[in-house]
Amino acid sequence: MVTTQITLVQIDNYGPWTVTPEPRREVDLQTLQSRLYADLSQQIGREGGYVFFTRFDNMIAVTNGLSRADHDLIQESVGNRYPVSVSMGIGTDPSPRAALADATRVLQTAGSAQDGERREILGGEVLPEDDRTDDDVQIAHFDVIDVTGTYTDRVDAFETFIAIEQGYAALMRHMHAEHDSLSFFVGGDNIIATCPDLSQSAYEAAIAHVSEAVDVDLQVGVGRGRSAHDAGMAAKHALEECRHNGTRVERTAVADD
Repeated sequence: MVTTQITLVQIDNYGPWTVTPEPRREVDLQTLQSRLYADLSQQIGREGGYVFFTRFDNMIAVTNGLSRADHDLIQESVGNRYPVSVSMGIGTDPSPRAALADATRVLQTAGSAQDGERREILGGEVLPEDDRTDDDVQIAHFDVIDVTGTYTDRVDAFETFIAIEQGYAALMRHMHAEHDSLSFFVGGDNIIATCPDLSQSAYEAAIAHVSEAVDVDLQVGVGRGRSAHDAGMAAKHALEECRHNGTRVERTAVADD
């Protein structure tokens, strides 16, 4: 059974900070956000987790295997090296959507994202080590079929960007509404989703929905594992099977409908 641990990372009091004592240069803000994301990606990744930038001032991580002490050390590291601090809410649930909702409530209950008094909150419960299994995380790695031949080498870069973003938006909405999954654009033509225990037919339906909605054709590799890293690597290998076999969905060996 899938049990996903989600951590919401939120920069404290970020909106007011960006205009105090006067509006800061946008290039400086973009640099800070990208460096913070890179640092969090590296620190959480060392423990087998994945972090996704979403809005940059809010980042969502799959953190199965990270303890509260691990989260606390990351907060301390950020506080020591950046002019901003971060708060973290943790949630666990078979549904990634529900886990994120729980993590979000932790921070909302502690105070507004623009409350100058709310700093370095760490709340919520991690998945106990004794309750962890080798199938806790299900990751789906989507990409566009022949993106180079269809888009990159045929239309201008911005039209390609629009097509990829439309595909991402259609997939993200469908997977969230129909399957309680959280999907994230990770660059190029790649989208990674953290999912509950979904069937082969659910992935086939998602791909068909995107094709019908925005005329973007996807393929997906699906993996299971003890951590996001383990599941993600299995998904990458499954995606390579799609490319090699010309199939739309490949997955690791799990029970299917």
